[in-house]
Amino acid sequence: MLEIIKSGGWLMLPILLCSVAVIAICIERLWTLNASRIAPRTLLGQVWDWLKNNQVDGEKLKTLRDSSYLGRIFAAGLSNSKHGREVMKDSIEEAASQVVHEMERYLGALGTIAAVAPLIGLLGTVLGMIQVFTAIMLEGTGNAGVLAGGISQALITTAAGLTVAIPALMAHRYFQRRVDSIVVTMEQEAVKLVDALHSDRRIEAV
Repeated sequence: MLEIIKSGGWLMLPILLCSVAVIAICIERLWTLNASRIAPRTLLGQVWDWLKNNQVDGEKLKTLRDSSYLGRIFAAGLSNSKHGREVMKDSIEEAASQVVHEMERYLGALGTIAAVAPLIGLLGTVLGMIQVFTAIMLEGTGNAGVLAGGISQALITTAAGLTVAIPALMAHRYFQRRVDSIVVTMEQEAVKLVDALHSDRRIEAV
């Protein structure tokens, strides 16, 4: 494997760095984008119990805000619930936009790697073919070793770039879909809380 990497030339270094970045981002996002920690199913029922028992105060709001991303959204809404339904919804939307931004952290980098890695491989292909034609121009077609080296560099960098880009693209699509799914869940929970505070609807603890 080391010999293959060496034969790929200096462009193998950025491709290897991209592969390390993809692995690190995937591990971090798998840990972070855990639906049960971001939007606990029991949180809405717990908040409603606090409201029924008049237990919502500054300390409860701080605990709620620090508990999860959904708790941060609930806390923003509850802090402004006395100002009316629209103000509460605006506060929830503002907090939700910040939460979504945090959930999408590093996904842009993952998408960039998926797009750039094949281009780096293509650059290696071009440089390898330049080396081949330069060798042909200077030495003719008799030096098979030089020709094989240039062709090998061209093929290895292309394959390495695609090997990094394909998993990166799949991971990007997967994590983006996971974020979208969690956002839908949080929106549903936030709507239930707003409806419960500003209508006759009641929430049953889960």
